[in-house]
Amino acid sequence: MVTAPSSISSGFLSQRDWPLDAACRPYSFLLLGRFRARRDFASWAQLDAHRMQEIISYLLLFRNRPHQREVLAGTLWGASSGTRSRKNLRQSLWHLQDTGGAAAAHPPAPLLLVEKEWVQVNFNNIWLDVAELERAFDAVQAIPGERLTEEQARTVGNAADLYRGDLLEGWQEDWCLFERERLRAINLAMLEKLLGYCEAAGRFEEGLVHGERLLRSDRAHERAHWRMMRLSYLAGDRTGALRQYDKCRAALAEELGVSPGRLTRDLYDQICADAEGALTPLVP
Repeated sequence: MVTAPSSISSGFLSQRDWPLDAACRPYSFLLLGRFRARRDFASWAQLDAHRMQEIISYLLLFRNRPHQREVLAGTLWGASSGTRSRKNLRQSLWHLQDTGGAAAAHPPAPLLLVEKEWVQVNFNNIWLDVAELERAFDAVQAIPGERLTEEQARTVGNAADLYRGDLLEGWQEDWCLFERERLRAINLAMLEKLLGYCEAAGRFEEGLVHGERLLRSDRAHERAHWRMMRLSYLAGDRTGALRQYDKCRAALAEELGVSPGRLTRDLYDQICADAEGALTPLVP
């Protein structure tokens, strides 16, 4: 990775903590977990302010279209008057554009594309963890985990590693809450695909690691428990498979007030029987 003087917003994040491919763009953003921003070769103290983080985060999440200033101001400053909200937006956009260092001897590529009535991020110059997550998911969304190729599984695994926490942890803005749940569902779906891939590829221990990550995010995810029961048993850990069923039963009762479904109970009975070939293999 190319090392260059950089400024980190909202807490320290060392150079090695950034993905290697983030170095290929002038601007890099991490929105999964706590907000992080980096720009090569310049200080970026302006992004320490929450309002500045909110504006750029909104534009990044909805990066595929330009935003009318009037609507953007109303979304971000809904409690203010129209005149006041437009003034706030105008000042904030000026500060964001100023972070580009237009007066520098070698100004970086623009962060924003700004017109009189419209504004949009210049995504050609930006690396974004959310975009990488979505791109990986779109590529395998219609493919069952058991049918992933090794290369596809590696891509999904790398994208899942970017999920360091829920989107913009601690933020309570309405637009953020919806996107947080959507991205959380994407992450869970990708981890479940990795579970299927690992069983089909015979990588049982690796699959259990992915399963633990999934259950840390959603302990009542019954399909994950079901898959981990299979993985444990196929790895030769019958006791671990039975304990996984107990964890599943407890989580469903405490979180949802229900019992395990028929497929999970049938799998439990098969494991209890411990007969040769008790589990039907998931063949890709």
